[in-house]
Amino acid sequence: MRCLESFTHLCAIGMFDNQEIEVLTLDTDQTNGNKGRVESLIDLYNRIKTSDNTIGGTPNANTFFSAKLNLYKYYTNYSSVGRESYKNITKISSGSPKEQKANKLVSDLFLDNNSVQEFNLAHGYRAQTHLGSMLMYHGIIEAARNLAKGKDVQIQERELESFISKLEKAAANARVFIFGSIFGGTGASSIPVIPKALQDFVKIRSGGTSSIDFTKAKFGSTLLTEYFTFNKPDDKQKQTKEDSVIADSSFFPLNSQAALQFYQSDPTVQKSYKILYHIGWPIESKKIDDENSGHKTITGGATQKNPCHITELLCACAAYDFFIRTDGFDNAKASYLFKAVEFNNNSFNFSFNDFVGNKNKAGETFANRLGAFFSLAHICLSKNGAAFGDNGIKGFIVQCQQAKLPQYCTITDEECVDINNYFKLFAYTFDDRKFISGWLYQVRNSVAPGEFLFSSNAFPSAIAELKKVNVGELFFDKKYHWPSGGILSDSYNQFVKELIKTSPKDEQKVNTTKEKFLAHIYNAITISQNFNLN
Repeated sequence: MRCLESFTHLCAIGMFDNQEIEVLTLDTDQTNGNKGRVESLIDLYNRIKTSDNTIGGTPNANTFFSAKLNLYKYYTNYSSVGRESYKNITKISSGSPKEQKANKLVSDLFLDNNSVQEFNLAHGYRAQTHLGSMLMYHGIIEAARNLAKGKDVQIQERELESFISKLEKAAANARVFIFGSIFGGTGASSIPVIPKALQDFVKIRSGGTSSIDFTKAKFGSTLLTEYFTFNKPDDKQKQTKEDSVIADSSFFPLNSQAALQFYQSDPTVQKSYKILYHIGWPIESKKIDDENSGHKTITGGATQKNPCHITELLCACAAYDFFIRTDGFDNAKASYLFKAVEFNNNSFNFSFNDFVGNKNKAGETFANRLGAFFSLAHICLSKNGAAFGDNGIKGFIVQCQQAKLPQYCTITDEECVDINNYFKLFAYTFDDRKFISGWLYQVRNSVAPGEFLFSSNAFPSAIAELKKVNVGELFFDKKYHWPSGGILSDSYNQFVKELIKTSPKDEQKVNTTKEKFLAHIYNAITISQNFNLN
């Protein structure tokens, strides 16, 4: 889910111009904190895009929040009575004595009787990918059968149907990118079976009259190997039947190695996918539960909200590559892609080109848009105080009005609060006087002490330093610093002057006042950054 979080922020900075993107969240853990966080983020994104006439807005170009995102939510139901464990779902004890014996023999051959068949599935598959693949496939097929019968259909199954209907309609133009790791539970379980499960869903729901042609539909995915660790479960936690199986991060490297061997040789994977992106973290994995003082492993649920990591941003950029590329889809078997990054003094040093390449100035475009969004975040959160409880974007609109730009004063307080809240999630905020890192700060912290795109001066965390941050000098490269305008004028004042001179453009396809406001700021910052993207 955290890869999707990074993907959403790529959409917010404007990397997917003129695109309408269908997003399906798929999990076994309905209440998972990471799942809830990214779904709330997309809902907030869509409120910012929404106008009086169009829920979720329309696609734009060369501006912030340029893509339109349509969110669908699906989860397998393991919370109702009789569905809590593998043994209950599969009804091993039903049928004739002969059938019961055969069912038990098959189950015991693959799954430990006293643990894997008994643990509570509400928090996912707990690194039991052999079990997870079977149950994930079963959940999607069960949804198709319920829809075909028109009986006992649940809300999440309707959402899955809506997503797959869009996939069917796209036909040969469909591009489906699946985010998932290969060392844990739900993602590792899902990547091998999702294309086949979606294909069989269509066949069952249509009564055999329709299907997905893997020679035409294009599937891609990340093969994300281990990049974090967490507390090792103690014996006390594992004493209960529902927690008898818990993922142990010490086995993640071995899990990754075995999974890569599988993906290299499995004929179903080779047939179903066009491109697989191998992404990993080849140095010591970071611990994600340092604040968890106890010895209990968090297996899922609402409390599982892990910090973001740069590998997840790389996965989002892999999706960007998959969606914009024009070649590599005609191979009979899946292609495996990877790249290297500069590693020096036991740390990585990332450049913008490392994320999206330099073809057609993609790296410069990424730098321009991420830098512009980061500058606006500082303008909103620090210069106008949204991180400290002040007006934020509303205060900036008042400044625009004072600078003879009154056309944005009709943007409502509620709309301004949504924009403020998005920047808090993107960059930072405060809880009382405690600094709370947002997505970009968390990603940067995962690289430290290595270099990450912007100068260290761009990432203050103390209130006094944030209030003094120079929003026009975020880049390492001084050629992208905003002009100062001489001794009596700083770079921010020069930006305001540029804002007065420029305006939204027709090719940005912005219609509402809010869209024009964001496009106007984007244009002024882009000019100030001195990027030559033509």
